Amino acid sequence: MNVPRRILTINGSYRDGGVTDQTVDSVVESLRALGADVESIRLRDYPIEFCLNCRQCMQQPGEAPGQCVHDDGMAALVQKIEEADGYVLAAPTNFYSVTALFKRFLERLAVYGYWPWGKPAPVFRRAKLPKKPAVILSSCAAPGLLGRISDSTNKSLGKAAETIGAKVVGSMVTGLVSQQPKPHLTPHAHRRAEVLAERLVA
Repeated sequence: MNVPRRILTINGSYRDGGVTDQTVDSVVESLRALGADVESIRLRDYPIEFCLNCRQCMQQPGEAPGQCVHDDGMAALVQKIEEADGYVLAAPTNFYSVTALFKRFLERLAVYGYWPWGKPAPVFRRAKLPKKPAVILSSCAAPGLLGRISDSTNKSLGKAAETIGAKVVGSMVTGLVSQQPKPHLTPHAHRRAEVLAERLVA
């Protein structure tokens, strides 16, 4: 098995030790058992400002991400994204979509678009480059299949993957997470996490 040197996880959950944290941790444990080098980012602990929608980062030509007007942690995070060989993108469902934390991160991925003034639409800087693998993880109060169909969480996670030049090779939706105050992953979920880790490094 050709194991990528570096996997980056980006977790958009608000809650320490919740289902999303548990799921990410389970995938990370499996990845490390397979020999991967993993770095985990929790967006709740990361200094990222809101996108100003000024599009200055989108005026800079070329394949490299544009430079944002904000002087915050996003530049370092973009560098981590660039250096990674694969990704785990995760967020619980809040009101039918990703959390505001992940949405803020997603909007800051505007640096991966090229949209000069006068043009009708942007193009992805990574569109023509080889795709890196990504897995997406989400959770919801509804049954998993219903959440996958009715919520837009996975769509937003997938759009983040596409924007940074990744291809989704697997996903997991953990459902019915509101049945208990402190839910725990089932053995089935842990096995699914192992499968996703294997797909990510295959």
